[in-house]
Formats: sequence, C-alpha cells, structure tokens
Amino acid sequence: MNPALAKLIMIIAVSGLIVTGFMLFDQSSNNQDENELSQEDILPDYDNSRYKSIYLAGGCFWGVEAYFSRIIGVEYTSVGYANGIGEDTSYRRIDSTGHAETVKIVYDPERITLENLVTYYYGIIEPTSLNRQGNDRGTQYRTGIYYSDEADLDTILGITEKEQLKHAKHIVTEIEALKNFVLAEDYHQDYLYENPGGYCHVNLSVIPNEKPVVNPLDYPKPGEKEIKQMLTPLQFEVTQRNGTEAAFQNRYWDNKEKGLYVDIVTGEPLFLSKYKYDSGTGWPSFTKPIYKYTVKYYRDHKLGMERVEVRSRVGGSHLGHVFRDGPVEEGGLRFCINSAALDFISYGEMDEKGYGRLKVLFE
Repeated sequence: MNPALAKLIMIIAVSGLIVTGFMLFDQSSNNQDENELSQEDILPDYDNSRYKSIYLAGGCFWGVEAYFSRIIGVEYTSVGYANGIGEDTSYRRIDSTGHAETVKIVYDPERITLENLVTYYYGIIEPTSLNRQGNDRGTQYRTGIYYSDEADLDTILGITEKEQLKHAKHIVTEIEALKNFVLAEDYHQDYLYENPGGYCHVNLSVIPNEKPVVNPLDYPKPGEKEIKQMLTPLQFEVTQRNGTEAAFQNRYWDNKEKGLYVDIVTGEPLFLSKYKYDSGTGWPSFTKPIYKYTVKYYRDHKLGMERVEVRSRVGGSHLGHVFRDGPVEEGGLRFCINSAALDFISYGEMDEKGYGRLKVLFE
C-alpha cells in the first residue's frame, strides 16, 4: 500500500475512535443523574463491626477482586495499592512508590473463614513467581498477604506452610502487616463487573461456594400503563411518585417470617428476612440489601432534609431511604423501606416462584 495512503487511513481511523469515544463519554455524562451517589458513598462502617478484613495482592487486581467478590461470605471488596512508600500513590506512579496492586476483602467470619480465603488465594496465583502473574510483570504485580489483625498471622503462616509442600521452588509471596492501603481510581473498582470482556489472569469459570447471580435482564420493567394496572394506588404513589406510607400501618413492618423481599414492580430480589430487624420506626428495616448492585442511591433534598434515597436497580422504584443509625455490629446502616414497594416471597414459596437458587443465602 502507498505509505501516504496508509498514513491517511490511520489518521482517519484514530480520529474516528476519538470522536466515538467522546460521543460515548458525552452521552453517558448526559444520562448520569447529578444526584446519584456511588456505592462507595454508602459503605457500612466495617471497622467497628463484627466483620473482618484481609488484603491480598495477586497480580492484576481486577481478576482477584472479581474472584473473591463472588464468594458467599465476602461482604465487600475494593482494589487499591498496598505496602509501598508513603500514603499516596496512583496507577501511574505505582512503579516509583513500590506499592502492590491489592484487593481489600471484608468478610463475614460466621460464613467463611480466613483459612478458606487464604487457601482460595493460593489456588489462583503462582506463589513461586517473583513480580509476575500471568502476562503482567513488575513489582506492582508481586503477590502478598497483608493482615490488619496480628491474630491472623498464625493462620496465614499455617496455610502457607501447607502450600509450600506443593512446590519445589520457594514461595515468594510477601506476608506482612498492612502498612498502608491507597484506594485505586474509580474506574478500577469492580472493573470486570463493568467490563466483563476485560483481561484477567484469574480463572473466573470455577469459583468455590459462588453466590447466585441476580441478572437484571431477568426482571424487565413493565410499561407505565401496565404498572398502573398491576399496582394499588398506594403502591403506585410510593414506587412511582416517591410517596411514603404510614408508619406501623403497613404490611411488612412487623413481619417475622423467613423469606425474600422483592421489588413489587419487577420482582427483582432486594432484601432477605435474615437482614431485617425491628428498628422501632414502624417501617421494614434492613441492615443491607442482598447485593450492593441491586439498589441505587440518590441525594434527596426534599422536606428540608438531607437524606439518601434508595431505589431498585432495574425498576427504578422508590423504596425508601438509608440512614447511619443501624446496628453497629452489622456496619451501622438502616435501610428504611416502604412495604408498598415490596412483595414478600416466603422461604417455602421460593422454589415455586423461581427464586430457589437464592436459598443458599439463608444458610
């Protein structure tokens, strides 16, 4: 091909990508509600709760996070940079600060043990490889187990000794107290959830004790006319017009039956009865949703108050609000939800109504 022509084609192609990228960015910006909050804005206070944390570096943190976030008993994951020089770094500066790409894992010790987590961790890395995992090379891709609780060290060393028996070479995985953890940029968080086709050296096809998936495509939102026909006037007022029902005079405020609470509009699973508690407010109260992605958060400035509104992910139904006066041991959140926004599926009905796969979450 003529060199000049080839250069012209390349310029056109690159220009096209730039324009397309700009258009996609611009459109997403226009569609973004300025009052919408991120999941990170509504984090429970795990530090003062009954939950525990461990920090694992296993090469590219996208895959490590995706793997552990799908295991039952793991409450929360975030990616960042650990055990480098100083309390500040970034993806572009990590080479100079010596931090390792690391995943913070908050877990429920009543549902999964540290032994399990460390064992699973060694199953997805090559612990004898220095500064390299998969196709990634560099000190930021070194493996490491960083603990924030000194009592965890014996468990970590014990599992590591068992792992060493499987290898002829010496394990080079760092085992250290956590020195620092710098949260990574927003676009790295839950990267493979947002970009399922992204690169990952971790095999995500086999995950132990995997959480059942709640696929948004399974719960399409009906049209407005159909919604109006299927709901009572109160349910429509609450879910579609941000209404609030009367306290102590609603269907589920004192319901103690075991089961599942779903969006009254779409049927998308939202809350489990095991997370429900009596807050004394007269509305159903929960310490957390089933999964963090099944709900969305928005700033609410109405009634002269600063509150955080909770809506369902697919249906966009107004559910209620979330406050920080919940049980401390569970992270301190209180999801104050309108009964009129919910439908209750008893545990015994879950198989019949297509929710049987979620029964494992009650165990």
